[in-house]
Amino acid sequence: MEVNETKLTLNGNGACRSETESERECDKVKQDWQGAVIKDKSIWFTAKCGSHEVAQVRFNPIVASISVLLIAAFVTYCIVDTDNAGQVFKDAKLTVSKQFTWLYIGSFDLWAVALLVIYFSKYGNMKLGKDDDEIEYPDGSWFCMLFACGVGVGLFFYGVGEPINHYTRPNRYTADRYMPDNMVAQNAINQTFYHWGLHPWVTYGVMGIVLAFMTFRKGLPMTMKSCFYPLIGDRIYGWMGNVIDIMSVITTVFGVCTSLGLGTMQLNAGLNYIFPSIEKNTLTQVLIIWIVMAIATISVVSGVGVGVRRLSEICFGVGMFLLMAIFFLEDTWFLINLFCQSIGYYIQNFLGLGFRTDAFELTGIKSSLETDRGRLYAAGDEATDGLTDGPENWMDDWTIFYWGWWVAWSPFVGMFIAKISKGRTIKEFINGALTAPMIYSFLWLTIFGGSALRNEKFAAQQLSSHNLHYCCPASPDYLDWDRAKKDDSTWTATLVANLKTTYQTKTGRYDADSVVQCTKDMIKLWQDEWAEGDSNTLADFESFYKVTKNRYKMSMSEDKSSVRLSCLDLDDMWFALMYTKGKLGTVLSVVSLFGIILYFVTSADSGSLVIDIMAANGDQNPPRLQRVFWAMVEGAAATALLIAGGKEALSAVQTASIVSGLPYSIIMSFLVVSLWRGLAMEHGDLNPYGADFSIGIIDPFATWNPSLWVQFGKNIFLTPRVLYDTNMRQGGGKTGSMMFAISASLLWLLWIILHIVEIEVPGCYAIAWICYIGFATIITSFRASVRSEFDINGNPVEDFFASLLVYPSVAIQLETAPEKHGLATLVPRNEVSNGTAQNGTNGTHCHTGLVIENGASNHEQ
Repeated sequence: MEVNETKLTLNGNGACRSETESERECDKVKQDWQGAVIKDKSIWFTAKCGSHEVAQVRFNPIVASISVLLIAAFVTYCIVDTDNAGQVFKDAKLTVSKQFTWLYIGSFDLWAVALLVIYFSKYGNMKLGKDDDEIEYPDGSWFCMLFACGVGVGLFFYGVGEPINHYTRPNRYTADRYMPDNMVAQNAINQTFYHWGLHPWVTYGVMGIVLAFMTFRKGLPMTMKSCFYPLIGDRIYGWMGNVIDIMSVITTVFGVCTSLGLGTMQLNAGLNYIFPSIEKNTLTQVLIIWIVMAIATISVVSGVGVGVRRLSEICFGVGMFLLMAIFFLEDTWFLINLFCQSIGYYIQNFLGLGFRTDAFELTGIKSSLETDRGRLYAAGDEATDGLTDGPENWMDDWTIFYWGWWVAWSPFVGMFIAKISKGRTIKEFINGALTAPMIYSFLWLTIFGGSALRNEKFAAQQLSSHNLHYCCPASPDYLDWDRAKKDDSTWTATLVANLKTTYQTKTGRYDADSVVQCTKDMIKLWQDEWAEGDSNTLADFESFYKVTKNRYKMSMSEDKSSVRLSCLDLDDMWFALMYTKGKLGTVLSVVSLFGIILYFVTSADSGSLVIDIMAANGDQNPPRLQRVFWAMVEGAAATALLIAGGKEALSAVQTASIVSGLPYSIIMSFLVVSLWRGLAMEHGDLNPYGADFSIGIIDPFATWNPSLWVQFGKNIFLTPRVLYDTNMRQGGGKTGSMMFAISASLLWLLWIILHIVEIEVPGCYAIAWICYIGFATIITSFRASVRSEFDINGNPVEDFFASLLVYPSVAIQLETAPEKHGLATLVPRNEVSNGTAQNGTNGTHCHTGLVIENGASNHEQ
C-alpha cells in the first residue's frame, strides 16, 4: 500500500494537525500506521539439501559471518596472549569505573524512571501484540522461564558469597571502624539487594518491551536493530543495523561464556566437596562444559515450548525446595525478621544507593588526617607493610561489574523475555518481569545470605574466644611445595617460609599474619592428630591439603554445624553452607548440584536460541542445524579459553563483555527514546508522516550517497556560512546574520587553536571545549528555530546533542528545505494472510513480513 502525501503538520507536542484537510483525513493517516505492519528488508542467505528441516539453513550472511570471525579472533587473542589480554581488559574496566561510573549509574536510574512513567501512562494497557492476541504461556511457566534465563546461575554463585564479601572485605562500610558490627552485616544485605533488585530487571524490561512491541505489534523481525525503527526508520537495514546485531551476538556469546565459566567453577567445587576424588582441574571443567552443552543442545533443538519451558519449571522447583529447606532448618524467626527489616532498608536507601558513585573513594587519595581522626579512609587499612585492598576498587569489583554484566546480557535476556511475552500488556509485562523476580530474589538473598552472615558472625565470636577452628589456611597455590620437596627433613618450616610475601603479593590483603599462623597450626594439627600412622610425610600432607574439604576443617566447628565462610573461595561457599545442616548436608549439596546444572543448562540453551535468532534476522523458529552450531560455538569458545588460558582467559572474556556494556548503555538510552516514540505513534499522539528535515542526522554515515559525504566534509569548515544563509532566509538582517557567522567562526577556530596551544600550555584544552560548546549552542538555536518554522517534531535537548556530536549533518539539514515524507514502507494488515505477504518484485518472496533476498525460503513460523 502506498501512503499518499498529505498536507499535515505537527502541533507543539507532535500530534497530528490538519490545515487544509479534514480531521478525519488526519485520523486516517494515524490509522494507517496503527493498522499496518512494517515491511522487513533484511538480507538473507538460504540453502537446503532435500525437504527435511534438519538440512536447511537461513541467516543474515553479514551478521553471522562477521560475528563468527570476530569471536574466533578475540578468543585466539585471549589464548595466545592471556596475560596481556587480561591486563588490557582489567585496565579498560578500571578506566570505565573511574571515568564513567556516573554514566552507568545514571543510565540505570533513567531507565527505571522511564519504565515507571510508561507503567502509569496511557500506554501501559497497550498489548505487546495485536489487540486480539492471546497470552502464549501461563503465568507460572512464564515466570519460571524468565527467572531461569535472567539470574538463576548467578544467585547460586553469589547468593552466599556476596553478602559475606561485603561483610568481611574492605569497602565503604567496613572502612568505618565505629560502625556497629550488626549494622555492617545489615549493610551487606542492603548492598546485595541493590545489586540484584530492581536495577538488573529494569535493563531486561526495557529491552524486552521494545522488542516485543516492534515484533508482535509492528511486524518487524525479532532482532536488536528493530528496536531503533521509530528513530531511524529503514536505515536499520543498512550497515548500522548490522553493527548493532553483530555487537549483540558477540556480547551474548561472551556473556554465555562468562556464565559457563562461573557455573563450571562452582559445579567443579561442588563435585569436589561431595566426591573428593573428583579434582578441581581443567579436565574436569572441560567435561562439565560439554556435558552441559550437550543437554542444552537437546533442549534448544526441542524448542521453547518443550525443552526450555519444562527445564525452567524443574529448575524453579529445585530452587524452591532448597529455599524452603534452609528457611526451616535455619533460625526461621531470624530470617523472617531479616526479610522484613531488609525490605525497609532497601526502600529507605533506594535513592541513596541508586545514585552512589563512590566519588571520593575512586580518587584513591590517602588522607593525611587519617591518624588524627582515628578512622579509615579511601585507601583502606595499611597496617601491614603498606599493603591495602581498600574500597577505592570496590565499585569496580562489584557495582560496575554487575551493571556491565546486566547491560551485556540485556540483548540475550531481553530478547528471550520478549519471545515468551506475546499477548501481554505492558503493565502485565512490567509486573511480571520486574516486580515478581525482584521479590523472589530478595527472598533468596535473605534466606541464603542471611544464613551465611549468621554463620560468619558466630564463627567470628568463637575465633575471638581463641578457638583453634574458624581460622583461614592459605590456598595450596601459595605454599612453596617445590622448595619443601628439596629438603624433606625440614619441610614443615620451608613450606611456609615465603607464605607471607606470596600471599600479600597475590592477594594484596593485609591479613597475611593470621593466614600464616592458621596454616602452621593446621600442619601441626595434621601431624599430631589427623595423620594416619606413619603417613605424615610431605607427600601425604600435600594430598590431604589439596582436598578442599580437608583444608576447610580449620574453618569449621568440630561438629560442622558452623563455618567461617570468609575463609573460603566464592566457588565453595554455597556447598560449605549446605554442609552445616548435619546429615542433610550431603542431600542438600546433591540437590544444589542438580539445580545448578539445570540453571546452567537453561542459560546455555536460551542463549543459543537467542544468538541464532539474532543471526537469522529475527526468525523466531530458526533451523535446528543453526541452533546446534551456535551451541557448539559457545562450548568451543569456553573450552579453548579454559584449556589454553585457564581461569585467567575466561576472566579476560568476562571483563571484555563487561567493558562492552559501556557503549551498549548509550545504545540503550537511545532505545528508551525509540520506545516512547513508537508507543506515541501507535497510540496516535505522534504523526509518523509529518514534516521532517530532508535528511536524517545519521544519513551521511548510513547511506551510500557520495554527494552527502561531500556536503558533510564541506560543512566541517563552512557551517558558519550555512548559519548566515539560514538567518537571511528566515528574514534576519544582514548585520545580524553576519554577527552569528563571525561568532561561530571565532569559537570554532579557538577550539582548534587552543588544542594546538595545549602542547605548550597545559590546560588550554578546557577552554577549547568551552568554545566548542558555545559553537554547538549557536547551531542548536538555529536548528530549534527551523523546527519551529516547519512544525518538525523534536526538542531542544535533541537539537543540542545533534549539534554537539554531528554539527556538519545539522548544517546540511539547515541548508536544505525540509520535506514532508513518511517514515515507513507499510503493508496493510488486510493484505497479510496467515502472517505471509507476497511481494511481486523481481521474484522476491516475503514470508511472515520478511523480505528474503539472495535466496528464497519456504518456511513458516
